[in-house]
Amino acid sequence: MITEFGHFALILAFLVACVQAVVPMIGAHKRWPGWMAVAEPAATAQFLLVALSFGALMHAFITSDFSLRLVVMNSHSAKPLLYKISGVWGNHEGSMLLWVLILSLFGAMAAWFGGNLPPTLRARVLSVQAAVGVAFFAFILFTSNPFLRLAVPPFDGQDLNPLLQDPGLAFHPPFLYLGYVGLSICFSFAVAALIEGRVDAAWGRWVRPWTLLSWVFLTVGIALGSWWAYYELGWGGFWFWDPVENASFMPWLLAAALLHSAIVVEKREALKSWTILLAILAFGFSLIGTFIVRSGVLTSVHAFATDPQRGVFILGILVFFTGGALTLYAARAGIMQAKGVFGIVSRESALVVNNILLAVACFVVFTGTLWPLVAEMLFGRKLSVGAPFFNMAFTPFMVLLGLILPIGGMISWKRGKIGRVLRQLAPALGLALALAGLVWAMQTGRSLMGPIGVFLGTWLVAGSITDLLSRIGQNRDWRRLARLPRADWGKAVAHAGLGVTMLGIAGLMAWQQEDIRVAHVNEPFTVGAYELELLGVERVQGPNYFSDMGEVSLRRDGAEVAHLYPEKRTYPVAGMPTTEAAIDGGVLRDVYVVLGDAQGGGSWTMRTYVKPLANWIWGGAILMALGGALSLSDRRFRVAAGARKAAPARGVPAE
Repeated sequence: MITEFGHFALILAFLVACVQAVVPMIGAHKRWPGWMAVAEPAATAQFLLVALSFGALMHAFITSDFSLRLVVMNSHSAKPLLYKISGVWGNHEGSMLLWVLILSLFGAMAAWFGGNLPPTLRARVLSVQAAVGVAFFAFILFTSNPFLRLAVPPFDGQDLNPLLQDPGLAFHPPFLYLGYVGLSICFSFAVAALIEGRVDAAWGRWVRPWTLLSWVFLTVGIALGSWWAYYELGWGGFWFWDPVENASFMPWLLAAALLHSAIVVEKREALKSWTILLAILAFGFSLIGTFIVRSGVLTSVHAFATDPQRGVFILGILVFFTGGALTLYAARAGIMQAKGVFGIVSRESALVVNNILLAVACFVVFTGTLWPLVAEMLFGRKLSVGAPFFNMAFTPFMVLLGLILPIGGMISWKRGKIGRVLRQLAPALGLALALAGLVWAMQTGRSLMGPIGVFLGTWLVAGSITDLLSRIGQNRDWRRLARLPRADWGKAVAHAGLGVTMLGIAGLMAWQQEDIRVAHVNEPFTVGAYELELLGVERVQGPNYFSDMGEVSLRRDGAEVAHLYPEKRTYPVAGMPTTEAAIDGGVLRDVYVVLGDAQGGGSWTMRTYVKPLANWIWGGAILMALGGALSLSDRRFRVAAGARKAAPARGVPAE
């Protein structure tokens, strides 16, 4: 009964979205207040109905209702509760229901917190958001219904993919979806502004909090996915340039560009056309990512579906909304004339360079991701584009971005003096050069990656600190720091977080030590500065798996550091093995041990890594997200905070 209730609620949400997509848009065009007023309650009702539907599906997973096809295929009665819950979105149909839940949530939030928006703009934003919802409701109900029943329910389910039975993967998809589905509201603001005929500083203030919120969630989601890949897959890497990884990374790059570009619209009423384009493309790349994950056109270890018919449906959604928005963008080009004038040396120019680097970096990732598909279609050749291409083509743009960020963050608006900024940053530059030189002197026979990474990371962190200290004035009034807007603190923390992540990536890739061997029980071996000894392997039973669990003693200079317990698990229901790495984590390094197959005579294959600064990668991501959250908490950047300054009568729409 609850399942049928959830299905019915989803159908009702579809109908409400249809009304919300049409009635407020007509009302805004005709200036009928009653019709425009339909948008807010409809957005709330749509969200509540989808939440009820999602709750019904979650209830089916928690209670192991094996009359539901989706539960049979992705759950098992012996599975721990956390993974029963995460199984709701650990599949194509359930993840799409999460998709529309978050889509409707952002629409409802725009209704709840958008009271200061002009009525016509608010109605159009909610109408466009609902139109996107209509497309995805239709996709779910007609091609991916999660509420299909089985005529003869089995005794038990087929279990969830064992790789997804992990805390990192339990929380990774919701945060990721909150990020790139959240970009839909930026898209709705852009399309509504084009229809309205109004793109000005007030619009920049309205769109910034939504972009920032989506970017923060996307940062957390990507970091969780990277962390999971690092410790769960047993490969020892944090990023593999997999198509599905790239599917979330491309919107992240464009969202970062949009966030910085919207600042220029708000402060200087410049870059209007470019900012609108970024808002369209950021969500467009989210749709591209959805297409990549669910169409089967590209092979990935964590793609959801390989049904071409579903892929065609999503491709149609992508073409309709992105193509339609770009057509409207071309038609409305005349309303986006820039008003602000700025010099070549100015913060505006620095933000333009920032945007160019991020956009080109996104294009590089996009090209590398889709080139195998293009090559197969046009030339009949099967190609693989791997990490070497991405590392060589992508890294230079990030290096340039790291170089300009501290300067761009401190230079004045409109017309700046670069000499003055460089004098303020001289101590930071000196420290970065000194540490890079020290690393270069200490390492022998290594690449430049280590010294360059240390320089960039130190330059960004020290530059952020310098930016804050420059606000205390010549009188050294430290109390000024406490009075700084949270957005200024957020900017400094986020930029420093990028520096910390760069330090971690450079340290791990430049100085990692690796050892692969057949390890015999009670025979110590050395990896770098550490001595390891396999003490034994024991057969243990988990809640829904069997495991060969090794015990490894880790010592340094004769003193025991830790006991590590790497595992090889087998999930009998899914019939699939997984590797569980054992990691002794530290501030400056990780010791990472993977247990392989038994080799006979009491010996086992073992892979051991010493990974310098590994945890700095995710620590930096946490700092970036924290910086975004600090900025979001600034009262100037709350949703529609600047709208009070704008008279509703301004900007009569171009009908």
